[in-house]
Amino acid sequence: MLRHRVSFGVVWLLVLLLGGAAAVAGLGRLDQSFTASGGPGHRANQAIQERYGNGAAVAPLVAVASWPAATDVRTAETAGRFADAVRRAAGPGARTVSFAGTGDEGFLGADGRTVYALVYPGAGKPDLAGLAAVEEAAGTLRAGLRSALPAARVKVTGVLPLQHDSAVAGPGPAILAVKAGCALGLLVLLVLAFRSPLGVLAPLLLAGVTSVGALVLVEAVAAFTEISFIVVYLVPVTALVLAVHRWAQPPETAARSAVAAGAAGAAACAVLALFPAAFLRSVGVAGLAVAAVGTAATLTLAPVLRSAATRRTPTTRTTRTSRAPGTTRAARTARTPRTARTARTARTARTAPLRAGRWPRSVRAAVGLALLVLLAGAATQLRVGNPEAHALVAAGPARDGLDRLTAAGGPSGALNPLEVLVPSGADAEAVAARAARVPGVRLAAAPAAAEWRRDGSAVVVVVPEEEPMTAAGAATVTALRSALSGGAPATQVGGSGVVDRDLVDGVYRLLPYAVPAAALAAFLALAALTSAGTATRAVSGALLASVASAGALTVLWQWGPAGTGAVTGWVPLVVGAFAFCVSLDRSVASAAGGPSWAGAVAAGAGALAVLAVGIGPQVELAMLVSGFAMAVLSDALAGRHRTPPVSPARPTYRSSFQLV
Repeated sequence: MLRHRVSFGVVWLLVLLLGGAAAVAGLGRLDQSFTASGGPGHRANQAIQERYGNGAAVAPLVAVASWPAATDVRTAETAGRFADAVRRAAGPGARTVSFAGTGDEGFLGADGRTVYALVYPGAGKPDLAGLAAVEEAAGTLRAGLRSALPAARVKVTGVLPLQHDSAVAGPGPAILAVKAGCALGLLVLLVLAFRSPLGVLAPLLLAGVTSVGALVLVEAVAAFTEISFIVVYLVPVTALVLAVHRWAQPPETAARSAVAAGAAGAAACAVLALFPAAFLRSVGVAGLAVAAVGTAATLTLAPVLRSAATRRTPTTRTTRTSRAPGTTRAARTARTPRTARTARTARTARTAPLRAGRWPRSVRAAVGLALLVLLAGAATQLRVGNPEAHALVAAGPARDGLDRLTAAGGPSGALNPLEVLVPSGADAEAVAARAARVPGVRLAAAPAAAEWRRDGSAVVVVVPEEEPMTAAGAATVTALRSALSGGAPATQVGGSGVVDRDLVDGVYRLLPYAVPAAALAAFLALAALTSAGTATRAVSGALLASVASAGALTVLWQWGPAGTGAVTGWVPLVVGAFAFCVSLDRSVASAAGGPSWAGAVAAGAGALAVLAVGIGPQVELAMLVSGFAMAVLSDALAGRHRTPPVSPARPTYRSSFQLV
C-alpha cells in the first residue's frame, strides 16, 4: 500500500467526492414509507391507495370544533354546516367523514358541544414527500375552518401535525448548548486521544469514505429490491465508531482484527439480508456494505494516512523511556501510568482489596454483567409501535387540538383509525355493523359519499377507543381482524392503525430465527480466522449488547418519564444491529492485543457525535440517538471487563480516563 500510496489516496478521494454525489442522488431509490411490507395490512393499504389515492398507511387529520354551550351539535343545521366547512377546507380529492354523513354519535364529544371529523387529504403517500403534503394540508385546513366557522373554536390535530409541531419548535437554548458541548467534547476527545491534526482528521476521513461507499452499494442493491430509508441512520454512525476504534489500534493489530471482525460482521448481516422482511433485509445489506467498505478502507487507506502522520505515538515514547540510560525508576513510572498502577495494585492486593474505593476486577465485572442482564430482561417487555400522541410534542396548535379532543371525551384512537376495504358485491353497512360490535371500537361507519365508494368497492372507517400502540389498542386491531375474517368476499383491514401490528407480525416474529442464524454465521466466520474461544466471547458479548440496547430503550422511553408507551418499531432493529457490529469489532480487536482504551475512545466519540447531531425535541429521532449512545457506552463498560490482560513485555497504552 505504501509503495502505491498516491494511487490509493486518489481512489479513495474519488470515492468520497463522486460517491458522495452519487449517494445523494440515489436516496430516492430507498423506500421512505417506514412501514413493514408484505403483511396483510400492507396489502390492504396498497389496495386502498391504488383505488382511492389517499389515506391507507397515512394517518388522517382530525378537525375538532367546540361550539358555544347553547348550540345543539346534533341538529342537521349545525352538523351539516361543520361537515360542509370541513369538505371545502380539505380541498379537492379529500375524503372526509363526520357526524353529518353517518349519524354516528361516536363523532360527538361527551360534553355535548364538541364534534370532530376525519380528513384524508387528496395528496399524501407514506413517503417523505407525501407526509410533507399532509402537513401542509393541515395548515390549509386549520385556516379554512377558522374562517368558515367564526362562532366555533376550531383545532386541527393528528399524528403528522403533532410531529410537525415538534420539528418546528426546534431545540431550545439549553438543548443547543448541550449539542455544542457534545460537538466540542468530540473534538477534545479526538485531540487528546491522537494529539495531531492528522490524527483527528484521519478517523473522520475513514468514516466518511466508509459511509459514502456503503451508501452507494446499498443504493445499487435498492435498484433490485426494497431497501428502507433506515439505512441512512445506520451506516454513518456505525462507520464512525468503527473508524475511530480501528484508527486507535496499533498497525500490527489493526489489519488483522479488521479482517476478522469485518468477515464476521459481513457474514451475520448477509444472513439477515436473506430473510423475507424489508427491515431485516435493509439492516443486513447496510451492515454488509459497511463491513466490506470499512475493512477495505482499513487495509488500504489507513496505512497511507499513518505514513503521513508525524506525531510520536504513545508506544514510541514508552519504548524510549525504557531504553534511556540513566533514567530513574520514578521517571519511568511517571511515563508508564498503566504499569505503575498495576504494580501498586499487586503490592496492595494482599492487604487492601477495596483500598481507596476501587473495586476488584471481579466485582466490577459482576456489576456490569448484572446490569446488562437486567437490561436484556427489560427487552422482553419491549412494545414496538409509534409513540403515543401525547408524547410527540408538549405544546403547539396540534397539541391544543389533541387536548381539546380528549378533554371532551373523544377517543385518542381517532388519530390512527382503521380502514376496511369492502370488495364489490359485499354489504358495507353490514360490515360496519359487525365492526361496531368489536370490543374497544368507538365507532364504525360506512359513508355513502362518492369519495368513499369506487368501482363497486367501499371503505368503512373504524375508530378505536385507544391508540393501536397501546395494549388495549393492539387487542382491538386483533379482534377486528378476527371478527371480519372468513367472510365472502373477504374484506381487508388497513389504515394507519395496522402499521404497528404488521411490524410485529412481519418482522419481530422472525427475530427468534434471524438472530441465532446471524450469530451462528458470525461465529463460524470468526472461528475460522481466530479461535473458537475468541469467537464465542465476541459473539456472545455482541448478542448481549444488542439485546441490552433494546432493554435500555424500553427503560428510558417506554417506562421512563417520556411515557411514549411504545418504541418506534424500526429503532430497536437499527440500534441492535449497530450494537452487534460495534461490540464484535471491539471484542476481536481486544483479543488481538489492541489497547483497552481504544473501545472507550470510540464509544465516547460515537456517543458525542450522535448527541451533537440528533438531540432535540423530535421523539423518534431522540429515541434513535439515545439508543446509539447507550449501545456504545454499555459496550465500552462491558469491554473493560472482557479485555484480556496485556503482557508486560508488550508496550502499554494509556487508558481513556488518563487520556482525558
